[in-house]
Amino acid sequence: MTYIIAIDGPSGSGKSTISQILAEKLNIEYLNTGLMYRAVTKYFLDKGYGEKTEDKILKKLLDEITIDFKENNLFLNGCDVTKDLRTDEVTANVSWVSARDYVREKMVDLQRKIAENTSFILDGRDIGSVVFPNAKYKFYLTASALTRAKRRYDQGESEMTVEEIEKSIIKRDNYDSNRKVSPLKVAEGAIIVDSSDLNIKQTVEKILSYMEKSDVL
Repeated sequence: MTYIIAIDGPSGSGKSTISQILAEKLNIEYLNTGLMYRAVTKYFLDKGYGEKTEDKILKKLLDEITIDFKENNLFLNGCDVTKDLRTDEVTANVSWVSARDYVREKMVDLQRKIAENTSFILDGRDIGSVVFPNAKYKFYLTASALTRAKRRYDQGESEMTVEEIEKSIIKRDNYDSNRKVSPLKVAEGAIIVDSSDLNIKQTVEKILSYMEKSDVL
């Protein structure tokens, strides 16, 4: 019997790290949906387009994009771009890209097709509320903005200071929570897990404690 685990939450809350560990422990597949939106963002930026570009142009560009996952790496039009998706430039632009209804429509459709007929854990911002509202398990993983900023800084993926990252995170939280299309929110029936004072192992164990024993190998 297959099932879906939806893990939503704000930027930097550790969704991808926790989801990947859970997938390995549960022996199920993992899909990082956030990387999909980052890939689209990178493609738009590489083509020289930004937030003020006309939608008809971006829609045409979107039709040129193919996204595939192989061994947790993302391939954009056949090229592995995984290491290029967490740059400050992509991070600064991904919110307006993911807020476009036509982008979300294509990504949601792709996510549903990928996870069809297979047990999957998916992380994002609207997995439990939009993509898989009937997921067997729904979690909302969060942490304080400062905690998330320190974690991102320690990962060495940004050239900004902790204070600058914190401001960026707060700005994105506000944008994602107030956008008209699939806003960031706690899905109905989702369990909130605040990892501000938890390490990775403790967070994983807490999530597993809410799952049925038959699904935990």
